[in-house]
Amino acid sequence: MLTPLTYQPVGHLFPGSQEIYMLGRQELLAIALLLSVAGMVIASHLVLEQIGKRPFVTDYSEHSENGDLVRMSGTIERAILTKNGGHCILTVNNLSVFIPNRIAADTTFTLGTNITVTGIVQTYGGEREIAVQSASDIVIPERK
Repeated sequence: MLTPLTYQPVGHLFPGSQEIYMLGRQELLAIALLLSVAGMVIASHLVLEQIGKRPFVTDYSEHSENGDLVRMSGTIERAILTKNGGHCILTVNNLSVFIPNRIAADTTFTLGTNITVTGIVQTYGGEREIAVQSASDIVIPERK
């Protein structure tokens, strides 16, 4: 440090201040553990994203509980748009399938079409339904 008037070095005003920036063994170990956990979380995310939902999906049944990730295939019996929000509600195998407007806006649904949906079981207004999460969760086989 320099004095304000003579600009001559006077030494350190706060002895030991340089030691603050040095990390001890415990701190280095803590940083290493944090970095390794972060690396494992990132790697797990990448692996699970590549695998997709398929290994975790079960077929829908009457015993499926709220929060279960399920798949159901059937024929579209009814299709309506909600008054608020433009969401689509399909009836497939006498079960409601809720499709948010961000997904429904890009898809056309025709009565009598076979469809496979993947979504989360939930209860709305006392009725069970499957809530679709993304456009890839809706599969409509190509007509030949």
